[in-house]
Amino acid sequence: MKLSDQTRQAILDMQKQYPEKRSALIPALHLAQSENGYLPREIQNEVAALFEIAPNEVNAIVTFYDMFFEEPVGKHVIHVCKNVSCMLRGADGVLSKLCQKLQIHPGETSGDAQFTVIASECLGACDLAPVMIIDDKTVGPVKEEDVDKILEEAKKGPGHPSPVPQREIGYA
Repeated sequence: MKLSDQTRQAILDMQKQYPEKRSALIPALHLAQSENGYLPREIQNEVAALFEIAPNEVNAIVTFYDMFFEEPVGKHVIHVCKNVSCMLRGADGVLSKLCQKLQIHPGETSGDAQFTVIASECLGACDLAPVMIIDDKTVGPVKEEDVDKILEEAKKGPGHPSPVPQREIGYA
């Protein structure tokens, strides 16, 4: 798996928008992920070469943030907040019900490749606790009995979007 010439050029162009090209690393990783759906080591190594940094520096970023994926994910990505505000308001039960319904554990993808569930440290929406983000939509407060409806609604959507719109780099 390799980056397309178009994505490689878009990353190089993106670097020119910053006083220090390394500042473009996270947007570049989003761009690379939007092309491939995930960031295997080969792609991470390519991005590292474009930034003239060590591959382990790119891998440190990819493995730190739960918005980047080293393995393929489902069409819909569900982040469930596991921070204290959400846990105190029932996020454990919501996460358990969600995983039970999909027959997976946090970090896994359903057998039909429709859903990946991620237990996230904080989603920054404590006022909606317990909260989840499904694709690009913040949902909360969520109750265990809401899980079936939430999954059905998610299936109607287009799926997990890229934070770097492809039309901005000439893909669409």
